[in-house]
Amino acid sequence: MNESLQASPKKNKERTWIILAAAAFLAALVAWLWFTPGGFWGKLRALGYSVCHQIEERSICVHGVCAPLCARCTGMYLGTILALGYQAFQRRKGKFPPVWVWVVLALLFVWFGVDGLNSFLHLIPFLRGVYEPNNLLRLITGFGVGLGIGTVLFALFNRTAWIDWINESPYKRWFSFPLLLVLAGIAIALIRTEHPLIIYPIMVLSGLSVFAVLSGVYTVLAIIVLRRENAAAQWWELLLPILLGMTTALLQILVISWLRYALTGTWNPIHLGLSTVLLIKNCYN
Repeated sequence: MNESLQASPKKNKERTWIILAAAAFLAALVAWLWFTPGGFWGKLRALGYSVCHQIEERSICVHGVCAPLCARCTGMYLGTILALGYQAFQRRKGKFPPVWVWVVLALLFVWFGVDGLNSFLHLIPFLRGVYEPNNLLRLITGFGVGLGIGTVLFALFNRTAWIDWINESPYKRWFSFPLLLVLAGIAIALIRTEHPLIIYPIMVLSGLSVFAVLSGVYTVLAIIVLRRENAAAQWWELLLPILLGMTTALLQILVISWLRYALTGTWNPIHLGLSTVLLIKNCYN
């Protein structure tokens, strides 16, 4: 009887915090919907606007419609979602991957950095990169880093959230990680077809994945800040940190979008011509 009486105020306090967190999320959502351009596609591109330069020449475009993210960011966020979805079948396994998987992920990360630097050098008129950049390489290297982000985020979430997390790696079997690489290759091949029935859903998924990935990261941080590590047995017990994670993610998207719009005065993507002019001006001023 005493235990139930003690638990009741605790549950009421939890409900109050959940209601406040839900209200905060709804307020942030209303503010974002009001501030960003109208229409479904305008909102979708606004999600990418907060994290990506959206240079059209470096984005996947079909029939004059460009993805909300550049090719590299498209690969990175889709790669993260692919890795998270793939590992979800492994239930609550939270052990980090074997050393050889880390080596492969590290090489993919280095490739991402090298290709990104080479691509950036081509923006500067008086410098030349080592090779001619292209969207296929941007997409592949983005996917590589995304697989790494998804791998780490999945393990961090499980070992932080669940009281009964499993001390095994989702890549315990030798073929598990190579299979993920094959799936990523298939996804890249499908995107390269540029078929509207494939590209348009991919564009939508890539835009929504910005919010999803940021929410996942901030949910893990919320669990730590609330000191609720390894305390949940069911998903509903994570409702408060999930709401806080979603709210923080949306606030980040809103604030960065506002700052970029305040600086540029437009929701349009950056154009290579403009970015080159700005680089030259900064170099000679």
